Amino acid sequence: MLKVVICLAVFAVAAVLLVAGCKATRAGYESAPYKVVRRDGKFEVRDYPALTLVETSMAAEGSDGGFSRLFRFISGRNDASRKIAMTTPVFMSGSAANATMAFVMPANMTVAQVPGPADSSVKVRAIEAGRFAICRFRGGRNPKKEAEAIEKLKSWLEAERMSAQSEPMFGYFDPPWTPACLRRNEVMIRIQAGHP
Repeated sequence: MLKVVICLAVFAVAAVLLVAGCKATRAGYESAPYKVVRRDGKFEVRDYPALTLVETSMAAEGSDGGFSRLFRFISGRNDASRKIAMTTPVFMSGSAANATMAFVMPANMTVAQVPGPADSSVKVRAIEAGRFAICRFRGGRNPKKEAEAIEKLKSWLEAERMSAQSEPMFGYFDPPWTPACLRRNEVMIRIQAGHP
């Protein structure tokens, strides 16, 4: 019961911040654009335009090191000393040996417009436009929750007779201080464009 009361209190504070437009919540940031084609509970099928990313490895230093490198890039550690607005989600993909983290660049930036990284471990790349199946889940980031979300999405894809065209990629939308019960997390898998 105490957990529920704490979560409700935190939710109330988060709602006040949201209404105030504070950048302490995900509502304060631009988010990667998409169009929802279909909804089914916590599952969605979405069409995404091409997205420009800056990406780095997490294999050696984990997510903290990857996040720090990407944050330094958008804070001006690039060949133009240009600050770039933070966006959501932060994408993570790959296995422990080849895990990557990526920030989405603002929608008006093409790959050619992104300044070159000052850190050679940061790369600029694009994700092709396409259709993706999504499963939303809450909580803090951990391997068990990620594995469960992948399994749920794959089971849903199988039930809906859709075939995966890529490995799973995770999207994390909230700042790290957001309580776990309020976090928006997603796993996404590219599917064939013809699937509704």
